Amino acid sequence: MTQARSQNMPPFHLAFPVRDIESTRRFYVEVLGCREGRSAETWIDLDFRGHQISAHVRPGAEAVALRNAVDGKAVPVPHFGLVLPWDEWNEVAERLRHAKTDFVIEPYVRFAGQPGEQGTMFFTDPSGNCIELKSFQDPSQLFATE
Repeated sequence: MTQARSQNMPPFHLAFPVRDIESTRRFYVEVLGCREGRSAETWIDLDFRGHQISAHVRPGAEAVALRNAVDGKAVPVPHFGLVLPWDEWNEVAERLRHAKTDFVIEPYVRFAGQPGEQGTMFFTDPSGNCIELKSFQDPSQLFATE
């Protein structure tokens, strides 16, 4: 997932709490394929496909997500993620399965045959932060209402 974002779009930044740096580094770098940026004992910057995410150690941090019903599934809120090209979305799903990732919501196609049809999956990092990866076979459907 280290391919750069579109040069027309400014990078997004997100800081989030984690229990420890080592499990965070293993998950984001080795499993998700993020490139590591600057780091210290209590934080690490990661290249999340051209966007900067910063994991900060907060002792005892355990994310707790509520659930919201979407397309018959209990979607964790809050969450963050990426919209990937279709082939890459499938590749990452296989990489996560191979890494024995516990999915909150297994990869599937949501809103099939409707506006906004998309592949989606939800999983957590080692600190319980929820991540969604999604993809559209027709990228123009990202904000579709009809």
